Amino acid sequence: MENKGFKISQYACAVLLIVSSMALVAYQVVEIDDVAAGLLYYVAQSFLLAGSIFGLDQYIRLINRQLTKK
Repeated sequence: MENKGFKISQYACAVLLIVSSMALVAYQVVEIDDVAAGLLYYVAQSFLLAGSIFGLDQYIRLINRQLTKK
């Protein structure tokens, strides 16, 4: 039995991380016409975490599908 609430919160967290990083970049570009190095690290880590959340879930689904075929 899957916990739907937990999965939704994981996806929401991943999407909000990506949206917040893009919003911060847009804000810095408008305000100072540049993007600071620290913000680039935040963007990279946000994309890595979001990709890990979505990728790990897909990997687990694939393994479960293979186990149910046997």
